[in-house]
Amino acid sequence: MWEGFDERVVALASGSIFIRSGGHGRPLLLLHGFPETHLMWRDVAPRLMSHFTVVCADLRGYGRSGCPASAPDHAPYSKRAMAAELVALMRALGHERFLVAGHDRGGRVAYRMALDCRDAVSKVAVLDVVATADAWDRADARFALGFWPWVLLAQAEPLPERLILAAPHAVIENVVAQWGSSEQTFPKPIQAAYASVLSDPQHVHAICEEYRAGATIDREHDADDRAARRRIDCPLLALWSGEGPLARWYEAEGGPLGLWRHWAVNATGAAVRGGHFFPEEYPAETANALRAFFAD
Repeated sequence: MWEGFDERVVALASGSIFIRSGGHGRPLLLLHGFPETHLMWRDVAPRLMSHFTVVCADLRGYGRSGCPASAPDHAPYSKRAMAAELVALMRALGHERFLVAGHDRGGRVAYRMALDCRDAVSKVAVLDVVATADAWDRADARFALGFWPWVLLAQAEPLPERLILAAPHAVIENVVAQWGSSEQTFPKPIQAAYASVLSDPQHVHAICEEYRAGATIDREHDADDRAARRRIDCPLLALWSGEGPLARWYEAEGGPLGLWRHWAVNATGAAVRGGHFFPEEYPAETANALRAFFAD
């Protein structure tokens, strides 16, 4: 599935990031969500490599990337810190300016990167997310039950760490059953790879820290930007599941695209076929949508 891609760990001042890269053309960084790793792009990245130099990275604390020490305010796992690290990664690879697409947690890193690192990001795509502040500001019982990791993993340590480590395969099985995926979408070897990350105490703690940051310091960063009327000035594409809850939950705001238009000067987007994991369910359609947006 990764024919033509190289893999390596890139050492940075902030830590280490595992990547697979291949192709030729404008650089495109692909970022995964929870509980995935860069493997979520296994069927999308090869479809893009004839048009782009594709870099698939494991986020800090996920997959085969490093797990730097955290802090009481969770700042090392804020999307601001993670975005800055990935900009440093791309520069280490020789890419001063690049395209970026992120799904789920990776989408949060991607839009923060577009806000904080304007000189680096030429276009950004966010897949099945709304801004972190928007999600928390509108959180209700549906949100708490539907997106349980936001609430559970943000709890103080060590409770969520202990729960995840006690049953990593149960987490993956729940994801497969609840979030619009299937065993066909997540073959057994892929499920095992995702579960292996959730079996490692360092990675589980790092992932929980990332969720704690999402509930605290990330919201503060978003609130500061909103108060300052700071917006993303590069083109933004929002894609979301046509079978998932985002469009239903935010109908009064014009759906996800209506919310993103408050954050980006030039936002376009649409609902797409599939559930939350539509890049893994429908990789050809996802690759086509990304190619069309990033091609200009």
